[in-house]
Amino acid sequence: MPISSTSTLREESRSGHLRPEQKLAICTGTVPLGPEDRVELLAMLAADPDPAIAERAQSALQTQPVDAFLAALARADAHPLLFAYCADNLAGKPGIADALSKNNACPTAHVARVAPHLTSQGIQALFDNLERFTSDPQLVIAVTASTAANAEQRMLLDELKKGAPAVNEIAEVVAEIEPDPVKRETLMQRVTHMNVVQRLTLALKGGRSERLLLIRDPNKLVQRCVLQSPRLTDSEVESFAAMSNLSSEILRSISLTRIFMKNYAIVKNLVNNPKTPLDVSLHLFPRLTATDLVKLTANKNVNETLRSSAVKLHRKRKLASG
Repeated sequence: MPISSTSTLREESRSGHLRPEQKLAICTGTVPLGPEDRVELLAMLAADPDPAIAERAQSALQTQPVDAFLAALARADAHPLLFAYCADNLAGKPGIADALSKNNACPTAHVARVAPHLTSQGIQALFDNLERFTSDPQLVIAVTASTAANAEQRMLLDELKKGAPAVNEIAEVVAEIEPDPVKRETLMQRVTHMNVVQRLTLALKGGRSERLLLIRDPNKLVQRCVLQSPRLTDSEVESFAAMSNLSSEILRSISLTRIFMKNYAIVKNLVNNPKTPLDVSLHLFPRLTATDLVKLTANKNVNETLRSSAVKLHRKRKLASG
């Protein structure tokens, strides 16, 4: 059967238009399919309304290699029934729980069920997309009980369990970013009564003022979530990169985000920010233009090692240009 027919089988199976003989051929393995295609189609047929087909599919699934399931779970368009089957029947198999965690299309309820089997890699996948935590409180509970988290992840999981911030922790920041007293009071009232997951949601879905406040939230996860907001603009990140009252961890996170590093203004602001970790600044400063490099050599606020390195690079460029 040509590859196009495999694609057609997937489409017909998803739309419920497979003929009985096609279903039987998939179950018996008489139709040539890639391993990942076969396990996905079998998972769908395991829920077939025909008990005979469902039983055959379930029996066939038990003989399939784990690698086939891992390949199928890695696809962005993996079928929901595949996620459900793997969560219900294969959670303890190596890599399965992590694969469910890494696929953003997998419902968080399934990830919560397999949380005891997650490794630190699977947990990291959730931190890389914090929106998943905001959509399911049970996922938060399940993952915080994990024993596989590394030291950094355990610290972040502990952050998830914290409550609302103290009023004095955010009052000064709100006063800086919101000049209107009525809006300032409203923003204060909203945020001071929010738990961590609620603030994560606000960081993802709120407006510019909320992000400007939450990037300085005492909770590190909330800060990270601001950087994952789909509404975040380049100009906001430029301003974050220049803020010396942000944590060095957030400045490092900005430097590790490839799309941010395509913006020269962000790079320049990070290099000139005294709070940016030195190893980050030393890595980025060679990207500065001649004019900005000269300015860096005169910047008394940055680390002396960075300034002296800028002086050396400036001299080297001058020699090279003749």
